Amino acid sequence: MKIVGIIVLLGSAIQAQQPPEDPLRGALFPPEAIMQNQQALGLSDDQKNTLKIDLRLSQAKFSLLQWKLEDAVEKLVTLVSATKIDEKTAAEQLDKVLNAEREVKRAQLQFLIRLKNSLTAAQQTQLRELLQKSKSPR
Repeated sequence: MKIVGIIVLLGSAIQAQQPPEDPLRGALFPPEAIMQNQQALGLSDDQKNTLKIDLRLSQAKFSLLQWKLEDAVEKLVTLVSATKIDEKTAAEQLDKVLNAEREVKRAQLQFLIRLKNSLTAAQQTQLRELLQKSKSPR
């Protein structure tokens, strides 16, 4: 993923801006926040089982997608490491890297949506409050 980092750095240098705040922050919940607060949230056994299954399935999917992404990045690195680079071939390979990244991000978003949907409205509100308390200075 080194080449992806270089591309991001180049894009940042060109734009000379700070990266924007994550617009989804606060709308979705990290899985570890749900796991760490499961008693406070009063998760039912069904909710816990659903979350465990979702987590296991998602981890397997993320692993496969990460392999695909790493393979695409490795091929791009090989292409751009040549003395003379075929621009068209490198651009096509970059598209494969970007598509693989998109798949990873899509799978992550779908997982986070499933997690949120598994919580009741009251549990979501309570989790937001718990997360806010843990962020505020003491």
